Amino acid sequence: MEEYRRYSLPVNGKSFVLEFGKYARQANGSVVVRFGDTTLLVTATASKEPREGVNFFPLTVDVEERLYAVGRIPGSWGRREGRPPDKSILQARVTDRPLRPLFPKGFRNEVQIVIIPLSIDHAYSPEVAGMIGASAALSVSDIPFNGPIGAVEVGLVDGEFVINPDVEQQEASKLSLIVAGTKDAVLMVEAGADQVPEHLMVDAIMKGHEVIKEIVSFQEQIVREIGKPKMEPILFVPAEDIVARVDGLATPKLRGAIKIKDKLEREAAIEEVLHSVFDAIAEEYPEREEEIEEAFHDILKRKVRAMILNEEIRPDLRRPEEIRPVSCEVAVIPRVHGSGLFTRGQTQVLSVATLGAASDIQELDTTGLEEFKRYIHHYNFPPFSVGETRPMRGPGRREIGHGALAERALLPVIPDEEEFPYTIRVVSEVLESNGSSSMASVCGSTLSLMDAGVPIKAPVAGIAMGLVKGEDKAVILTDIQGMEDALGDMDFKVAGTKDGVTALQMDIKISGVTREILASALERAREARMFVMEKMLAAIDKPREELSPYAPRIIVMEIDPDKIRDVIGPGGKTIHKITNETGVKIDIEQDGRVFIAAPDEETGLRAKEIIERLTKDVEVGATYTGKVTRTAPFGVFVEVLPGKEGLVRSNDLGPANGELEVGDELLVRVSEIDHLGRINLSTRISPPDRRQGRDRDSRGRGRPNKFRRPK
Repeated sequence: MEEYRRYSLPVNGKSFVLEFGKYARQANGSVVVRFGDTTLLVTATASKEPREGVNFFPLTVDVEERLYAVGRIPGSWGRREGRPPDKSILQARVTDRPLRPLFPKGFRNEVQIVIIPLSIDHAYSPEVAGMIGASAALSVSDIPFNGPIGAVEVGLVDGEFVINPDVEQQEASKLSLIVAGTKDAVLMVEAGADQVPEHLMVDAIMKGHEVIKEIVSFQEQIVREIGKPKMEPILFVPAEDIVARVDGLATPKLRGAIKIKDKLEREAAIEEVLHSVFDAIAEEYPEREEEIEEAFHDILKRKVRAMILNEEIRPDLRRPEEIRPVSCEVAVIPRVHGSGLFTRGQTQVLSVATLGAASDIQELDTTGLEEFKRYIHHYNFPPFSVGETRPMRGPGRREIGHGALAERALLPVIPDEEEFPYTIRVVSEVLESNGSSSMASVCGSTLSLMDAGVPIKAPVAGIAMGLVKGEDKAVILTDIQGMEDALGDMDFKVAGTKDGVTALQMDIKISGVTREILASALERAREARMFVMEKMLAAIDKPREELSPYAPRIIVMEIDPDKIRDVIGPGGKTIHKITNETGVKIDIEQDGRVFIAAPDEETGLRAKEIIERLTKDVEVGATYTGKVTRTAPFGVFVEVLPGKEGLVRSNDLGPANGELEVGDELLVRVSEIDHLGRINLSTRISPPDRRQGRDRDSRGRGRPNKFRRPK
């Protein structure tokens, strides 16, 4: 049995506590991470043998959400957690990205990281705790891993950086940045920001890395004390003689193939070179196709990188700073509320905006603080976008991650509910893809929002940057395509307005990316973003002043919260009657705000008038034209406002009493509201009211109102 060990590290006044040897001891490595009251069980497990039939490293990170961690019972029918929510999938992705580059090349054993949140304290980030826990579990295990890594969250409050901000600081922060890396290099950055300037983003990353060094040193000390000896991995590495043969056959043909501008033609030419290599040496090396293919791709990577470093020419013949042709269109789809088509080279995204009522918000049943989303961004990546076929199922982790990135980029410019009381959903359909469809989604969605008439605070554009780094030279690539992403050293997506960054996602595969390289990449990204934004604004330079005729019209009114029951009525009878009569949709908040979503302004105003009458108080001395609801020997009951009726006594009606029937109109004045709330009415109108209720003939003499008893 393993000995229980407990280690603690203070970071910015908060302690990370790592506990080993007590839980989940059959995993290769396990740890309980305590960060404040946030408590996670993290395990790392590897298969005994390499997985057959794969040409990649099969790493899986699973975050298994448990609502007991926040003292809640799931809202699903079965009252148990089902498919992980987007929040857990995003946490899994942010954990996977800095870990994956640190496993040995050619390692094909399956590795699974499982993170189970046992308790959540929202002042202490479970994402940060999960990454540190995954690193610690791997580091003390026998699984080959070139870590440890550290992770921190960086906020920006009142111009000052805050490490691992609490809830109050998070709400006040203009920046939410998670950075992870080793003691030597930043490996991953994920950020949302409220138009933060580029130089502050670099400062925040560097500030976070300083703390990461402490966290890594802390784990290294733990590994020295309790770490297991690492297993001898079976690495998939092509034999040297195969590499030499493939190099001799492929190199003369590859140079021309990789310089073909069109993506599909280039891929076909490269595939043809690979087949020619297979044909030439298949008999010489039987049943070693995987080694041949691996050697071929290593050579392809080397040739592409050499061309970029030595000639500063990219696979599609662009210069490093050159952006592919950009075109933008709006209003391309009829009847939808807003649409935008963004095309950049062979990447094309159609974004469609839909406006809904307040009740269309997305309710969230997760461990997070966020209970609902008013702005929703969804991203779809169908197989035809890359010329492939595969089953069309629900969104995968990649689609969820790209949609979340685009949503984060646009959220800072979405108008407040008070200014624009709509729920907003944007769907980005990737129609073609050759690099950075997520940033194309940002651009297309900005177009669709402005086309829909959403008064966004500023337009947002996005661009993806890359890097190829040699021994003594680094080339930053603007607007990277798919091949450059796969074969390069950095994928760096930046979105923002003219005033600053709103979203940032960076993955670095190597060490040695300096502050200067990061600053230069961000500045190049800003220049490219402004170029793209200029193209966007040429298509539509500001949000439309009028909404689509197919979008609902929303009227917001406020009523006394005590009157909400009058609008709803017993069993919802009153509100159902209003919606059935007018065709509107009504949402009522507890603070008395009423949102009326109508197909047109006329029906919306009619519903508003009904609600105003329902919630208006009857006033003593006021005059109303009411309808008779009941007759009695002692008088008649008249409804002066919806649901509010009073009594006109017989002695006030005189002979007219017998002539009145249910449904007749009667001009009355409120003479009294007694201590029981009963309303007494009179047909004796005061002089000012009498003038309003009588017609005048040409000689100025009044004719008696037909509802008044003649004198």
